[in-house]
Amino acid sequence: MARVHTRKKGKSSSKKPIKKGKHTWVKLSSSEVENLVVKLAKEGNTSAKIGLTLRDQYGIPDVWDITKKSITQIMKENKVYPSLPEDLIDLMKRAILVRKHLESSKKDKHSKHGLMLIESKINRLATYYKRKKVLPKEWKYEPEKAKIIGG
Repeated sequence: MARVHTRKKGKSSSKKPIKKGKHTWVKLSSSEVENLVVKLAKEGNTSAKIGLTLRDQYGIPDVWDITKKSITQIMKENKVYPSLPEDLIDLMKRAILVRKHLESSKKDKHSKHGLMLIESKINRLATYYKRKKVLPKEWKYEPEKAKIIGG
């Protein structure tokens, strides 16, 4: 099946390695890992950034193996998860950058088209989150408000 905004059909994605039991080098308990996740989230990191930090600096290959919870579940339990979903925030940040680029170069047709694609992704994702009741029904993407939210 083809992708929405490209002509490609790729199935390539990253796969987790096959695990053959507990990792012996991880000395942290589940409560210590949860405290680390909360501490990193309070510093303003996203769940993806937290996962990379735990892997690279603390040697924790997978939070799920230790805590039986995902990073986002831990963040939601401790009320440090952002009000908007992270994938929506990331798309809004991309749209802000493209809009900023288009202010200085108004004739860039490729970037205008790219902005249209990004904003359609935002709207599709927003309708999904409205259906799943993550966003309120009256939430609407507005570029001016996105500058405030996305930074």
